[in-house]
Parts: sequence; C-alpha cells; structure tokens
Amino acid sequence: MNLFLTGASGLVGSAFARAAARRGHRVTGTVGTFAGQIEGVGTQLTVDLSQEAAVTGAVLEVFPDAIVNCAAVSVPEQCEADPARAQALNVELPALLARLAHHVSARLIHVSSEQVFDGTGTTLYAATDRPNPINLYGRQKLASERAVHAAAPEFAATVRAPLLMGNSAGGARSPHERLLADWAAGRTPRLFQDELRQPCSAENLAEVLLELCERRDLLGVFHWAGRELLSRHDIGVRLREHFKLTATQAPLDRIARADHPEAVRKRPARLSLDCTPLVGKLKTRPQTFADQLGELHVPPPCRTWYSSL
Repeated sequence: MNLFLTGASGLVGSAFARAAARRGHRVTGTVGTFAGQIEGVGTQLTVDLSQEAAVTGAVLEVFPDAIVNCAAVSVPEQCEADPARAQALNVELPALLARLAHHVSARLIHVSSEQVFDGTGTTLYAATDRPNPINLYGRQKLASERAVHAAAPEFAATVRAPLLMGNSAGGARSPHERLLADWAAGRTPRLFQDELRQPCSAENLAEVLLELCERRDLLGVFHWAGRELLSRHDIGVRLREHFKLTATQAPLDRIARADHPEAVRKRPARLSLDCTPLVGKLKTRPQTFADQLGELHVPPPCRTWYSSL
C-alpha cells in the first residue's frame, strides 16, 4: 500500500513507519522540526500541519491508499499552554485529513485518546460509553473523533489509545525516557499511587493501526490498551527494576491524589479500556507490561549517566 503518515517523528508515528516498512508498504511521512532520518519512511516531508494548503498539496501529491494520523499535541499541559496550536493539530488537522480521505477514497486511521473519559468509572470503558472529558486535550480529541467520522464515515477508523511506552526518535517522549532524564539530572519524580493507567507499547499500537489500514471493513471508534491496569507509581517502580537501578540511584516520591486536589482536577483517576471487538478481529494481541518493558532501551541523552553507574 501507499501510505501517508502524519507525525512520523513521534512515538507512535515512528513505530508505525517501521512496522509498515517491514510489511513492504511505501510510507510518505511528515515531520515538523525533526532533522534526522526516520527508519521506514521512504519519503520524508517537512510540512506545517497547521497549514491547510500545505497538507492538502502533500496528500494529493501522494494520492495514498491510506492516511494514518499520528500527529497531535498529546501532553495535556501543552494543550492548555497553547490552545490555538493544539486546536489546529488535534482537531482541525484530522478534520482536514478526513475530508481528503473522502476525496481520494483513502482509508483513514486516526489516533485518539483514553482521555475522552473522565476517569470516574470503576469498570472498563467500552467504545460505546458516553465520553466526558475533563481537560482540554480530551475535549479536543473527542471533537476530532466527531469531525473525522462526520466527514469520512465510510473510510475512517479511530483508535483510542492509552498511556504509551516505547523508544522515541528523539529519546525524550515516553514515560521511561522522562523518568531516566529526571534521574540523570538528580531529580526525584513524583508519581501518583492512585492514578491508574493501562499502558501499551507504541510498537504494539502501531501493529494495530497497520492491520486497520488493511481492514476497510472495520469502521468507527475502537479501543486498544495493554493487559494490566497499573498505578503511575507502580509503573515507575517496574521501570526502575527493569533498568536494574537502586532506589538511591533512581528515587521515586509516591504521592496521593487527595493531597494534590488542584493538580489532579484535570487528570482522570482511572482509565481502563475494553478492547473488544478489536481483540477478536485482529491478529495483534494486547501485551503484558513485562512484554512492553522488554522493548525499552536507555535513550541516547541518558546513556553517559547510565553507563557511569
């Protein structure tokens, strides 16, 4: 297939490019300021994704069989700090890609977020459950879903993804990379013991997105996540153990949501996703957290510190 990928330098985008190349697909990937070459991307384009004319021209030049949207401002705090930029990338871009997919009859795969839910539920969230986002990022992702499926209902599949593990192109995006950066700088990360997430790896999610490119019969909104529900603090402890670090070398401060009411006002407490029906329809399977840990390596910015221990 001829694939058009946005956000190729991101955690999910770079994983998708590698997975697509392994299966022999041709990938045209867009980047912003990233200067390096991305493995698996045959044609790498520097495109301002906030500019409709630039995006339209790039898509029409490629005339792809499928468009995969992995571009986003995915850190909630960054959305709050620059809502206009976040709106352009999180809502206006996927809406435009949906219109273009409809125009060229291309499959469209859009990555959304678990944060369309408020996190107050005590059971798994199904894709059919009513969203109720509590932060701007979640509201924008919900708006993007609605725009995508209004513009290209016969072509689009959206995947709501959880907290993602993995090795990013720049070495500073995923949870383990941020934790190692803190430890290398002598900082003690503060992690909630009662904020629960269901992490999966970017590589695993990329395989799901690629399968969906090949399955035009699967339309609508779907969920994907890992097998285990873990607290932020548990994730930190297991990452420390994976990299064989001591509590002295890699300290963690365990905190509770009740002690930080203002900080958690826009942070969902418990996000656990029901991954049916995708689990029954795809070859890819959800991973255990141990499987995810096995994929992780020390990012380049932290290797000097890590090798000195």
